[in-house]
Amino acid sequence: MTEKRLKIVLPFAILAVGAVVAVALIKSRSPVETRPAKDYAPLVRVVTVEPTDHQFKVTTHGTVKPRTETALVPEVAGRVVSIAPSFADGGFFEKGDVLVRLDSRDYELAVVSARGVVAQAKVRAELEEAQAEVAREEWKTLGGGKDSPLATRELQVQEALAALAAAEAALEKAQRDLDRTRIRAPFAGRVRQKMVDVGQYVSPGIAVAHIFAVDYVEVRLPIPDSDLAFLDLPVNYRGEHAQQTGLEVTLYADFAGDRHSWSGRIVRVEGEIDPVSRMVHAIAQVDDPYGRGEGEDPMPLAIGLFVDAEISGRVIKDAFVIPRSAMRDDDQIIVVDDDNRLRFRDVRVGRIGRENAVILGGLRAGDRVCVSLLEAMTDGMKVRTGSDAGAPPDTSATAAAETENER
Repeated sequence: MTEKRLKIVLPFAILAVGAVVAVALIKSRSPVETRPAKDYAPLVRVVTVEPTDHQFKVTTHGTVKPRTETALVPEVAGRVVSIAPSFADGGFFEKGDVLVRLDSRDYELAVVSARGVVAQAKVRAELEEAQAEVAREEWKTLGGGKDSPLATRELQVQEALAALAAAEAALEKAQRDLDRTRIRAPFAGRVRQKMVDVGQYVSPGIAVAHIFAVDYVEVRLPIPDSDLAFLDLPVNYRGEHAQQTGLEVTLYADFAGDRHSWSGRIVRVEGEIDPVSRMVHAIAQVDDPYGRGEGEDPMPLAIGLFVDAEISGRVIKDAFVIPRSAMRDDDQIIVVDDDNRLRFRDVRVGRIGRENAVILGGLRAGDRVCVSLLEAMTDGMKVRTGSDAGAPPDTSATAAAETENER
């Protein structure tokens, strides 16, 4: 074969071989599997809501204060001769306990002297009464007519009886002064500050200690106007006795690295609104703050402790509690219908808290509320839920309500 002919035939041969190889590859290929079109609907999280009885909680704070605080002062002068073991800063005492004893010798002598004066006054009064009886008989014997107070010694008797009464009053005062040399506790309480000690001379009206009562303590709790609707606080009117609210309150405080709590109740509401903060102040009372309660190591509710308070308010039946992230506007949420499409819905909001929102109307049992935030959300938009994508089941909003701590 000549070189000229080879140049003509070779390209056709190469094309023929390529065609044979192509046909062989096409016939030997495996069949193509077809797959359904992938759903690109966005994935959202939902909560399934159920109606429940919800109790509103109002949180606030305050400082623990004693219900009574006073200065302990002597009513007589004298030198301190002894003090009680509990008469020290922080010491506890009961009502009637003798905390301080003063030198009583001068007052004992005054009592003895007063008793002598009383005895003399009694003798004189009896003598005057006897002489008056004799004078009345003589006046009748002489036929003096109408009794004369001077002749019958009635005036002398009255003067003697008045002197006796004065002597007895002086004796009572001397006995009271003697008793006042023992300074007693006016109530069960605790010593805040001791100001005298043995050997010191004290005068009437000069405080020997500052003390406070421990039968119960009070906490002044400010309540914003926006939270008053969730509490059944009483309204007191002139001429009526103050009503007891009975609202339960739980106090919390962090102390020594631990979280402690105490139970109390709201006992009254102050009579004015704070002109600066525009808040109403409720008074919480906790009984026996220093008593040993239940538990292995109970913490006393000490005076001056700053506490957080949670007041139990009204109970709403058939309310829905949803995460706050589910709210789109002040009164609108988004639900996912049975066809997995978004539906905007207006609701009646009872309260929006820090973590949850309480819905009073506009939801039904079993509704799926969307809690995811997408860049673009339209009514009727197709979505996938967590269960559709193989994610864990939907979270129940009822369980979230149990851990709510609204503010």
